[in-house]
Amino acid sequence: MPIRLFGKQSWYESVRRAFWSRPDRLFAAKATFAMGMLALPMVLLGYPGFAVSLALGALAGALSETDDHPMGRIKSLLLKVVSFGISSLSVELLLPYPVLLGLGLCGSTFVFLLIGGLSERYRGVTFGAILVGIYAMIGASISPAWYWQPILLPLGALSYGLFSLFLLFLHPWRLLEEQLARGFRDLARYLELKASLFPSDEEIQARVRNQLALQNVELVGSLDRCKEVLNSYRESISDDTALAPYFRYFMLLQSLHERAASSHERYELLSVNPRDRDIMEGIGQTLRQLSEAIRQLSNCLLTGVPYRHPVSLGWLTQVLRDQLARRGEADSSPLHLLVENLTHSHQELRNLSDERVRSVIPRLARETRSLVRRFRDQLSWDNPRMRYAVRLSICFLFAFAISELFNVRKGEWIILTCLFVLQPTYSATRRRLFQRILGTASGVVCGTLVIQLLPTTMGTLVFMLASAYFFFFWLRRNYSVSVIFITTFVLAAFNLVTHQGAILMIPRLVDTLIGSVLALLTVRFIWPDWQYRHLPRLLNEALQKNAAYFGAILAEYEQKSPGDDDLPYRIARRAAHRADNALVLAWQNMQLEPRRRRQFLDQAFELTYLNHALLSYISAFGAHRLNQQVAAPEILPLAHQVLEALHRATEVTDPSIRTGTGDPDTLLMEIRVQLSAAQPGVGRQQLALLANIAEVTRQITRSSGSLPDPETASSG
Repeated sequence: MPIRLFGKQSWYESVRRAFWSRPDRLFAAKATFAMGMLALPMVLLGYPGFAVSLALGALAGALSETDDHPMGRIKSLLLKVVSFGISSLSVELLLPYPVLLGLGLCGSTFVFLLIGGLSERYRGVTFGAILVGIYAMIGASISPAWYWQPILLPLGALSYGLFSLFLLFLHPWRLLEEQLARGFRDLARYLELKASLFPSDEEIQARVRNQLALQNVELVGSLDRCKEVLNSYRESISDDTALAPYFRYFMLLQSLHERAASSHERYELLSVNPRDRDIMEGIGQTLRQLSEAIRQLSNCLLTGVPYRHPVSLGWLTQVLRDQLARRGEADSSPLHLLVENLTHSHQELRNLSDERVRSVIPRLARETRSLVRRFRDQLSWDNPRMRYAVRLSICFLFAFAISELFNVRKGEWIILTCLFVLQPTYSATRRRLFQRILGTASGVVCGTLVIQLLPTTMGTLVFMLASAYFFFFWLRRNYSVSVIFITTFVLAAFNLVTHQGAILMIPRLVDTLIGSVLALLTVRFIWPDWQYRHLPRLLNEALQKNAAYFGAILAEYEQKSPGDDDLPYRIARRAAHRADNALVLAWQNMQLEPRRRRQFLDQAFELTYLNHALLSYISAFGAHRLNQQVAAPEILPLAHQVLEALHRATEVTDPSIRTGTGDPDTLLMEIRVQLSAAQPGVGRQQLALLANIAEVTRQITRSSGSLPDPETASSG
């Protein structure tokens, strides 16, 4: 046991864990420290304007930072410094020529956004370049000479980037650990929500499944980000043996997600049976314990503390199995497969630290298109990135024209507001509008009060850095709160230079209102993209991806080779979840659109609910593919008929497809006949899963019959 001298190690460990186990705190502390190291010497030397420009450069560098291997970070940093320099220099050179500046702002924004669509790395660099260009416009009035901002803004970004790289080289696997930890944390929230279904009634089912669908969007997004970071590391190192533990965590996360997303029965029907009530409550408690264990694993990834699997989870799963056995229903209860699912999840977590388990480095899906091909693919009027680039460019042009024509004081803030408020969809823009206005108004009031209490230069600097810390801390957690602190940051920064920061706050609030309204009008009237138009296409894609996922499961059942890489299966499963998430987001976004544009809202909710239920039943069928054989010979032929029914359902939303010939009603009746005659056991439970899949497919087919024609919807 290490000796602690004067409590120093204890203090160090407590501080380290406070930041190391909280990525948001670490990110905020890292950015604030870099800004402080840049600004403090300049303030002490009597150059507060330089301090602010360096701090803004570091701020833009931190906002545009992406998760990448250290070697990839170096490439990104070089691109960032060059693009920041070009952007700020162009602004300074074109300032005397407003017409050219406005056209340049519009054109460069369009090009930057399309380049940003090539990859996550380019997206961060180009966003930062746009942001730095606007910062250069804002700071032009306080810059002593035209050449200082093109030097100081990129220098601030470079300084932050080098500091961030230094920390990353000290712990090169940190980005992987953070992304995996986020994924496990999102999975823990998903399981915690799902525990509310045991027991539950029909009303609770509808509410909780809606929440689960939304949480699944976050979880699948985390899985995608984990995959991208793993691919980044794999491409940057010659020997990927060191990545084996992280691939093992990633495969565990995928496996646990598939089991968590599974639904085996209609749980509200089982909840009303007094005989099953105790087991249902036990399942709910087991899910909560499993959620807590996964959250503990997430913390262990961040802190480096070895994971210790809770003994209580093993006891709970064994109690559930014993209860079924005492009732003589070890293999015949409708809840048997669910209990088996929980047991296997517990065993996978327990065996995580078992060195005897071979660590396999699997293949991962990656982007195979060239950069040129990716850029060309965006040059389509139907591409969302293209639409967003056109809207934002036009919005910037209008904002710049308003600022120049009406001589708006600090009119550059109108453009800055447009950048942050205008989003690819109307609903996202509307959310940002209220968050931005509320946060700015609160920041103006709070900041003006605080600044009066800090008349000294050092006090203002401390307030500016404190505002920066809390801005970064809340940025990924609550956008409205983060806007409050970026507003106080701007107030302190201008007060540091001109001692008139409070006077500029009213113009900033007015400019925020103008920019927010302009962003909303742009997305409302320029190329409006209402969600109801996408419903037929999104439903069709979801059904196709579900069918491909189910087909991949059948292939696994028929040609089971545990040692083979299951990349095609994983690709099909992830594609089904992405398609389901797109449908969920369309329904969620539709609720914030103008009332007369909320066509088919109720139908969108029903189809979203049904598709998520269908995906859950398919996931349940797939979750048992490696640990259970098909128990009855008639199951596979029936499963192929279910697959045909899934293909057939796509014809409702895409008449050009003519693949299946199965009739859902006839098929469902056939499965139910075999289900009633089947002996208790695993085979009967698998038949019940097929019946649920066929039933939901039939309901989707009927509910989607009155959707708008795809041709009419896309042009209406």
